[in-house]
Amino acid sequence: MLPVLFGFFVMGFVDVVGISTSYVKNDFGLSDTLSNLLPAMVFLWFAVFSVPTGILMNKLGRKNTVMLSMMITFVALLLPFISYSFVVVLIAFALLGIGNTVLQVSLNPLVSNVVAADKLTSSLTLGQFIKAIASFLGPVLAGFAAISLGNWKMLFLFFAIITVLSLLWLGFTTVEKEEEVSGSTSFGAAFSLLGDKTILFLFLGILFVVGVDVGMNTVTPKLLMERAGMALEKAGLGTSLYFAARTAGALIGAIILSKFSAQKYFRINMLFAVAGLVAMILLKNTVGILVMVAIIGFTIANVFSILFSIAMQKLPSRANEISGLMVMGIAGGAIFPLLMGVMADRMGQAGALLVILGCMAYLLGTAFLLKKDE
Repeated sequence: MLPVLFGFFVMGFVDVVGISTSYVKNDFGLSDTLSNLLPAMVFLWFAVFSVPTGILMNKLGRKNTVMLSMMITFVALLLPFISYSFVVVLIAFALLGIGNTVLQVSLNPLVSNVVAADKLTSSLTLGQFIKAIASFLGPVLAGFAAISLGNWKMLFLFFAIITVLSLLWLGFTTVEKEEEVSGSTSFGAAFSLLGDKTILFLFLGILFVVGVDVGMNTVTPKLLMERAGMALEKAGLGTSLYFAARTAGALIGAIILSKFSAQKYFRINMLFAVAGLVAMILLKNTVGILVMVAIIGFTIANVFSILFSIAMQKLPSRANEISGLMVMGIAGGAIFPLLMGVMADRMGQAGALLVILGCMAYLLGTAFLLKKDE
């Protein structure tokens, strides 16, 4: 179970796009709209490769598909360290997005091979806790590398080495209960699952929760620079605070969800998240903004795993295809940062926060409209 769960740490490397967006914007003098192409280049591929990965996983197996994703991630992380230009960065983050797509589609079902069905939600939440640790470390390591090592891009080398170690650990591990999948699955059969209203509802929920997550990741340092006049190296720690709160939320959520109704916990979290974001839009002082960032990070931490586990348990025999569809929703990380960039160029970072608020409104509705989960 440990090498499988450690895959979530590698999964968290994709969140480096948040702090990287701010550094690349400064390095190349980009506008918000253009700099937000970076998260778009990462998360666009979730729309393209998620369902094909679900189909490929039926042939390769879940473990082998996870290992393939780590190979792609390793190459992606080395590129900007070796050659640094805006074009190379775009290519690197496109590959990072492809690798992360393959990883998210295959790793979540692989967890179901090593845990009991009634522990899936709490186990996926534990995985999100591990992912959040990596997400939290990204801005910290970037700041450390920039200040102490003179090159923020050393971050990519650190993460590349960890990716290889994770790949080797999983490669030498035997995963029990690898499921045989009879027959082949077509694209039409996979997409037909969206005809189920609950699956469609959950798919859109994934789309919007990733929009919130990537949006907060991207907007937090920019908001602190705009309203508090912070330097980028210090403002980037606001993103670390968000992920630290997410880390705490995922850990506490993993414990609570093993004994408490996922849907009730979902509702409580979303009420606090919406209230926190409304306050964040209105606040001008640094401490108030940081408190709201922490509240949102804590409350949003478990939403992805709750939605994902409900979807996978609805049709266990179609778990691979459902995983592909749900991960396709992560393309929300490409859509909403672009909208945020346009709004920020017109209205300042408050405009970007309004886009996040729209995403949260859908999630709040989902929390109260979903039928009682199993």
